[in-house]
Order: sequence, then C-alpha cells, then structure tokens
Amino acid sequence: MRKLVTGEPTLLLHRGRMLGDALRRTRVTETEVLAALRSRGFAALQDAEAVVLETDGSLSVVRRSDEGAPAASTLRGVKQEQGSPDL
Repeated sequence: MRKLVTGEPTLLLHRGRMLGDALRRTRVTETEVLAALRSRGFAALQDAEAVVLETDGSLSVVRRSDEGAPAASTLRGVKQEQGSPDL
C-alpha cells in the first residue's frame, strides 16, 4: 500500500545514458537532469553512475565509482524501466 501512496525512486540516467522511457513516464526533461548534474559539479554525463528521481520530487546524483560496488548498493530499491541495464 505504501508504494501506491508515496511511489518509489526511479532511475533516470544510468552510467552516462539517459533513460528515455523513464524520463517520459516521470515527466522529467533531459534539461532538468543536466541541471542537477551541473549543480553538483559534474562536467560530463559519463561521470555519473546514476540520477534518481526520489519520492519527494528531488533528483539525486550518484557519482561513478571505479569499484562499482558502492554505487550499486546506493541504488538498491530504485525502480528500473524494463530493458534498462542491470544495476
């Protein structure tokens, strides 16, 4: 029941690639994702592991890690679109 009321975090960008279906479904623009990246000091899409639309409407940015494990663990519970690459 809680997911119906509050929703769940949604992956909008993964490993430098915008996820078009998720952007359309959530009505978030690429411009908004890019603004979130810039505001957090990211110069390139490839520097971000992920951008997540949180349940409160904010955008979280996860920095790409060389090891991969820390980023993957922070993305646990984030909704992925069908056909999105595995986290």
